[in-house]
Amino acid sequence: MSDPLIRIEGIAKRFTGRDGAVATVFENVHLAVEQGEFVCLIGHSGCGKTTILNVLAGLEPASDGYVFVGGREIRGPSLDRAVIFQSHALMPWLSVAGNIAFAVTSRWPEWDRTRVREHCQKYIDLVNLTGAERKRPAELSGGMKQRVGIARALAIQPRMLLMDEPFSALDALTRGLLQEEVLRICAETKQTVFMITHDVDEAILLADKIVLMTNGPHARIAEIVANTLPRNRSRHTIHKEPRYYPIRNHLVDFLVSRSKQLNQDMPADYDPKSPPLVTPGLDEPPPAASAGPTRRAEKAVVVNLRH
Repeated sequence: MSDPLIRIEGIAKRFTGRDGAVATVFENVHLAVEQGEFVCLIGHSGCGKTTILNVLAGLEPASDGYVFVGGREIRGPSLDRAVIFQSHALMPWLSVAGNIAFAVTSRWPEWDRTRVREHCQKYIDLVNLTGAERKRPAELSGGMKQRVGIARALAIQPRMLLMDEPFSALDALTRGLLQEEVLRICAETKQTVFMITHDVDEAILLADKIVLMTNGPHARIAEIVANTLPRNRSRHTIHKEPRYYPIRNHLVDFLVSRSKQLNQDMPADYDPKSPPLVTPGLDEPPPAASAGPTRRAEKAVVVNLRH
């Protein structure tokens, strides 16, 4: 069996306060991500999700442990790892094509203008922004700005795409449309993705694996949920899948109660180097029709968690 594209081995992050006390955000984090996998990381605020993403991006070092991409240890930022942040982070004086071209010429400085323009156009078309090439960010909607960010990240053809809640600032309709776009693009490009989200439904829609973090401080990976839904899923029909609600129930239950409990008391056989891989709903019967009110209550709980 080939090695995973990404190997996280025992990383931790600690900060020293003004009083000299050391605070451990997370510790003993181990994770492997295979080539072409879409992995979502879920946990409460304060468990170090964004810090883990920054370590993967090479933007800040871990206090302990190592991260390897393609067998090479991460020692700083690299064009092999592209990041899409919560805000679009576009340069306001450049057009759509100019923002993407800036990244492309950083990746391939030897390319001439014609080749850069043709390469940029390929990714502008991929995110359905054809016709908006000359527009500046001030002329774009929030969803269009994030499309530019996605196109810019994909245009440098990274080995790993890192996404830090990229749709959290968008309205529900735009967020749903971009989630569908990301599904389509990842299916076409076989892109490896590591994404942070607070949205349970978003994770179920997009991810192959959902990594669950206990509460901080001293947060750890509690378990990894394998998404057993068919890969060609849609936000319009996903709720009709028999395994959808067992998976959703499992995630909500973890966020509501188990994330705190497991932070304080892990099972005796817990091994941080091999977190449990669970498949909720795989061997369970479909939920009964009377589960409707429970589902509505769940959604209310998730809304409260997000705020």
